[in-house]
Amino acid sequence: MLLAHPHSSNGWINGEAPPTSLIEGYVAMGFPKEMVVRSIKETGHSDADALLELLLTYKALGDDDDAVGNHSTSGCNPPIVEDDDDDLDFENWDGDDDTGGRESSSDDSGYEEFLREMSDKDEKINSLRDMGFSEDEANMAITICGVDADLSVLVDSISASQDTGICVHWQVTARCFDSFGGRKRARLIEESKKKRKRYGGGAQGKRPSSDGSDEESMPLPKPMVGFNLPGYRGPSMTRVLPELATGPPYFYYENVARAPKGVWAKITRFLFDIQPEFVDSLHLCAAARKRGYIHNLPTENRSPLLPLPPKTIFEAFPHYKKWWPSWDQRTHLNCLQTCMAPATVTERIQQKLSSSGNPPPQSVQKYVRHECSKWNLVWVGKDKAAPLEPHEMEYLLGFPKDHTRGVGKTQRYKSLGNSFQVDTVAYHLSVLRGMFPNGVRVLSLFTGIGGGEVALHKLGIHMRVVVSVEIGEANRQILRSWWDQTQTGTLIEIADVKSLKDDEIATYVRRFGGFDLVIGGSPCNNLAGSNRHHRDGLEGEHSSLFYDYFRILNSVKSAMANM
Repeated sequence: MLLAHPHSSNGWINGEAPPTSLIEGYVAMGFPKEMVVRSIKETGHSDADALLELLLTYKALGDDDDAVGNHSTSGCNPPIVEDDDDDLDFENWDGDDDTGGRESSSDDSGYEEFLREMSDKDEKINSLRDMGFSEDEANMAITICGVDADLSVLVDSISASQDTGICVHWQVTARCFDSFGGRKRARLIEESKKKRKRYGGGAQGKRPSSDGSDEESMPLPKPMVGFNLPGYRGPSMTRVLPELATGPPYFYYENVARAPKGVWAKITRFLFDIQPEFVDSLHLCAAARKRGYIHNLPTENRSPLLPLPPKTIFEAFPHYKKWWPSWDQRTHLNCLQTCMAPATVTERIQQKLSSSGNPPPQSVQKYVRHECSKWNLVWVGKDKAAPLEPHEMEYLLGFPKDHTRGVGKTQRYKSLGNSFQVDTVAYHLSVLRGMFPNGVRVLSLFTGIGGGEVALHKLGIHMRVVVSVEIGEANRQILRSWWDQTQTGTLIEIADVKSLKDDEIATYVRRFGGFDLVIGGSPCNNLAGSNRHHRDGLEGEHSSLFYDYFRILNSVKSAMANM
């Protein structure tokens, strides 16, 4: 028996109007405002998943009022796929074959268009995954906005869904018509998936777990704001740490949030079953950077670095507004990478724009927006897009100007792309300020260019000693230069984490009286989505160094327990 919701005279369930911000959030995701209002009146706004499912169902049926008005609220029925003789056999079909004696149907003219749509969809899914979004988020955004939507629109839709705080369980397309619509096209989608699976291609395919684990990916929060963030009005999270995990020493470990299946579950098991804190630095600065942090630091009484960093492109770089075309509606940059766009990319953009009118055709706008989003290009002149300069990346990541100057430009991009986002890390480490008024003793593993050290310095926390382990000579040079200019404590450098054995760790513990903080993030080369060809999980050549972090942390704890 279905119980109807009591509606008030104004149409809202229980007479409770939804917050304006909630409606605006769904509109930002790409849903028409009228559809959002109608759906909220039908389901209420307390169950975000039910509301989203209804919106996606309306979207699948069509945006027109008739489709919305005639939809049954009891749920959508799955499309009926009959076994008739006009099905396509994708297992044996070749695009160059003739019809093989089969009579052509009236829908044959749409096959090529459908395959093009599927190709466009896969390409956009791949691009969004390269930016750090999950396949589910990409699918949802394409369903909401359509397969022809520009990449920047899809990114904005995903960001809006995260900011709205919606936890999406991607089940709608399994039960409802998708945005392609129609019985035959539903069959085509299923057969196309089979073909892509057979040949190992397509964004929908899932690779087996690299470490042999059948564990599912650890669900990521939406929005990705960790346990709390400055200015965030959502609920803060409190936690109880296992006794073995309590400090001192305090420890702090970082890696990419969107790692392969089972990776974060394994990292968590090794690090005392502490729940990871997932944060997208987009909420703290003008560039996205989705990372997970496992630590035993307190989560109360945190404080951000002041002044707060700019949170949009134009706040960070107002001079770019002069040349920024109105049809490029990006407000944030994507994750800062370890390399810059090739010259051929920017040259091709300039050629296409200079040979087009003003405004350029939609096809040109679409191409240019895709490339600009992919490579984090900014507008520096008429029809002229260019990569960020290293000093601009330093600014976005929270480093002092010229922090990486003195090494080659290519190396600067690489070092910055692999670094901490200083403002994010400093927010987490800020709790140490009152705990160690006389300064901290730090063991820094995989130091890079010193993001953790810069964060502590900006917080006003004196580093009495830092034992830094970093294999890159250019990174060590950058850290030494900064240390000599800003610090008075002791810096000890070790090149290879493999060479740091238990007896040497015990020697440092006795010499300095222990460590207050063990900080680091093992290389993510085998974990990041942008490096999918070598995405081997924790067993990869570089990411397996996580086990050295765990080994050294346990060695420090053991040596300090024996003091």
